[in-house]
Amino acid sequence: MTKVLAAGDHFVAPEVFVDALRRSAGEHDLEFSTLQLPWPVEPFGPVGNVQEASGTEQQLLDALGGAEIVATQMAPFTADVLNASPQLRFVGVCRGGPVNVDLAAATDNGVIVSYAPGRNAAAAAEFAVGLILAALRRIPGSDAELKAGNWRGDYYSYDNAGIELEGATVGLVGYGAIGTIVARVLRAFGSHVLVSDPFANPEDAARDGVELVDLETLLRRSSVVSLHARLTPETRHLLNADNLKLLPEGAVLVNSARGGLLDYAPLPELLRSGRLGALAVDVYDIEPPPRDWPLFDAPNVITTPHLAGATRQTAHRAAEIVAGEVARFLAGQRPRFVANPDVLARFEGLRP
Repeated sequence: MTKVLAAGDHFVAPEVFVDALRRSAGEHDLEFSTLQLPWPVEPFGPVGNVQEASGTEQQLLDALGGAEIVATQMAPFTADVLNASPQLRFVGVCRGGPVNVDLAAATDNGVIVSYAPGRNAAAAAEFAVGLILAALRRIPGSDAELKAGNWRGDYYSYDNAGIELEGATVGLVGYGAIGTIVARVLRAFGSHVLVSDPFANPEDAARDGVELVDLETLLRRSSVVSLHARLTPETRHLLNADNLKLLPEGAVLVNSARGGLLDYAPLPELLRSGRLGALAVDVYDIEPPPRDWPLFDAPNVITTPHLAGATRQTAHRAAEIVAGEVARFLAGQRPRFVANPDVLARFEGLRP
């Protein structure tokens, strides 16, 4: 009997994990316990020494109860939690990056940490394209104006009219699972797509019909820029006061990736001056942003509360990926998506 904790939340519920694990585990005898975490009803945040987590260390420790395997999205696997859980062998995190797990402590304690790349790629890509269209064509603002009793016929004037994606140059900063889908959709609209990503494969880019360029070239040439990079120390404030000035007059900027990729401080002035034509953001440097956040008063800004990955399919897909990783581990195989591969040396019996 293997004890498994399903530490779910209000998006990927504990029951979704349990159902997926039962289907994947096959003949393995599992004993389940569950933990309900408050995200997204309550925003995630730092817990102990990890980021973007939900609940408390004590809640997690109380729920573990000798579990060897955990499936979760947001549970705070801090160094203290991992050090206090000698029975734990495997943590499956159904996110693109397990930022809620102290990977060094997990490795020190012999705990494999698996993650779920691409689980929300389709959802996030669709949302990004939706933000682009909404910003280009004033959709949210026009809706709000009409509901307030204002028929904005002046939006049809040449000076106020939007631009089409057909024939437009769109720059994508980052070309992973999400960026590649966005590029495919934009190409279907007839856009010319530029990509800046030091890890992009030139052969893949040529096959996909996109042009690989450096970031400065992308910013100078793109009438629309959409961010799809991972947040690392190297990419923090990748777009900032210095290089945002390279954008063509009236360019549209979209960030549905990570708030830290973009320096938000210079944006209000760029919008008010018209240097930046519109901004659409789903992520923020502080989440949720404070009520006096300067961009709330800036013109031509679309804001949404970190919803890009919020589809029902994403929740089920995420649980299925983690369940598949657990099944491989139980069968004596190496999981496919290990965030701390150095730990595998302690599991020499695992087959590839």
